[in-house]
Amino acid sequence: MPVTDERRPLASAGTADEPTQPIPRALIDALDHTSEDQAELSVWTTAQVSPATQRRGKYTPESTAHPAKMLPDVARHAIEHYTKQGELVLDPMCGIGTTLVEAVHLGRRAIGVEYEPHWVDVTRSNLELARAQGIDHDAHVIQGDARQLVTLLPQEYVGQAALVVTSPPYGPSTHGRVAVAPSEGIQKYWHRYGSALDRGNLANIGHHRLLAGFTRILAGLRTFLRPGGHVVITIRPWREHSELIDLPAQILACGRAAGLIPTERNVALLARAAETDLVARGSFFQRDFIRKQREAGLPLHLIAHEDVVIFRTAQHKSAATSAAQATNLHPPGRHSRTTGQAA
Repeated sequence: MPVTDERRPLASAGTADEPTQPIPRALIDALDHTSEDQAELSVWTTAQVSPATQRRGKYTPESTAHPAKMLPDVARHAIEHYTKQGELVLDPMCGIGTTLVEAVHLGRRAIGVEYEPHWVDVTRSNLELARAQGIDHDAHVIQGDARQLVTLLPQEYVGQAALVVTSPPYGPSTHGRVAVAPSEGIQKYWHRYGSALDRGNLANIGHHRLLAGFTRILAGLRTFLRPGGHVVITIRPWREHSELIDLPAQILACGRAAGLIPTERNVALLARAAETDLVARGSFFQRDFIRKQREAGLPLHLIAHEDVVIFRTAQHKSAATSAAQATNLHPPGRHSRTTGQAA
């Protein structure tokens, strides 16, 4: 199955708002020689109906404008497979709240964090829509930087989450939507994460700082996951100057560096599985990119799936780990603080 991604290259690294610890190059390179033979593998048929059909009736019209929405059936499959009724699902970068919305429709509790205030408002609108449809849920979204999870989320969530479902940003720009106007040609819109000048946004800080920031997020998640809890991350490779960047393997390295245990590397289809082949659902810009690359002699294909990397926490939390997490949550001589406000 061809795996390519035609997203734009990530922005060059810039000055971050705080020091970050880069992932050792040796740890990333070592993955090329690491056997994954014992890891479970499955294919999730998560695009049998179109994304618009999956969102119909559960998401407000404003949700459409997000540049990189998770496919609802991907979140839904993960929630159904790794949680039970009433358990807590967490998304530290929730966007329009796809993980939260699918969780409450399945009878789970949910908590999300989102950096951009506009998408926090959209998430709240989507949760309000679920309530208006008769779903009496326990779900909240908090505005803030997911790298600060241990001081951002209330203490009541420590050790409670059965599952995390999330996805890292791929860079400051995605393909978005297209419109054609007389005398103006093809115009792109809904393709950026907020302001490109905001260095607090992980989408704007460059590849290596993105990996360092995402590792910090994964490490923070351990405070809120219960023993044996799972982390499901959807990711794609992409091409930069015709070179394939294996982001899924790099995220595996991030998870290991954060103290999580990798258990599966699955495939979530973004194409419909027909009787004899896959029917891709490419956007205008994706199809245009592929056409141009083929004309240039590079035999690329429309993207047909996302990788789904799955980690879990240790089955039993040691007393030392619990004490360390409590110290991180409430450092000596300081009071915990909560940034943002729960819905």
